[in-house]
Amino acid sequence: QVQLVESGGGLVQVGGSLRLSCTFSGVSSDYLTIAWFRQAPGKEREQVSCIMSSDASTYYSDSVKGRFTTSRDATKNIVYLQMNSLKPEDTAVYYCAIGRDYYIHSPSGYDVWGQGTQVTVSS
Repeated sequence: QVQLVESGGGLVQVGGSLRLSCTFSGVSSDYLTIAWFRQAPGKEREQVSCIMSSDASTYYSDSVKGRFTTSRDATKNIVYLQMNSLKPEDTAVYYCAIGRDYYIHSPSGYDVWGQGTQVTVSS
């Protein structure tokens, strides 16, 4: 069955870096987009990035553009989110998710979600 597992979260200082991993299994070619979302307490879930399974093209939200990079290793069924120059406002639970269309930015467009991994950036 389809399963996504995030890892790599933790506590870092402002300006630090983390690399999140999303390991997935049981995912067919019907799933075209792998996305990273984050949700802070009291906030709506927002998309950070997405990457297309077909050609690895990417999208980033304005808030993380230039600081975060998502990539994939198709052979190992892993998608990464490299986070640099972290800010306190990056503090959130980060989720990976898969969807059945390209460049889906709304959480409602994703069918399967991981359990989330906490990222905390100290100020």
